[in-house]
Amino acid sequence: MLSDMSLFQIYGAMARHAAESQQTSAENLSRANEPGYKAVELESFADFMKRNGPDIEKIDFNQSFQQSLNLDHASPNGNTVSVEEQVFRSAEAVGKHNMAMTVYSKSLDMMWLALGRRS
Repeated sequence: MLSDMSLFQIYGAMARHAAESQQTSAENLSRANEPGYKAVELESFADFMKRNGPDIEKIDFNQSFQQSLNLDHASPNGNTVSVEEQVFRSAEAVGKHNMAMTVYSKSLDMMWLALGRRS
């Protein structure tokens, strides 16, 4: 039932995006000293929504988020990972994941309340 509701699909996709963003940052950080490594960037959730069109009912929220290589500001060894930027993105992803999960759980609470039950 909940998986058919667009609202919960969006919150689930937001949480999955944040988790994938965290994973991408962790991978980039783990390879920060590897010569020639190009940092990977995940598209923003807003870009994901724009790319999939205006009709929320037709969006497949289980599809992958697009990744791209960061080719800016390479260090002398050719590596493009900025440790500071990746740490910031990692912290940002944690905040976005927490927000998505909080909104998801509060929406469930409101549904239970509307049904006359307590969670």
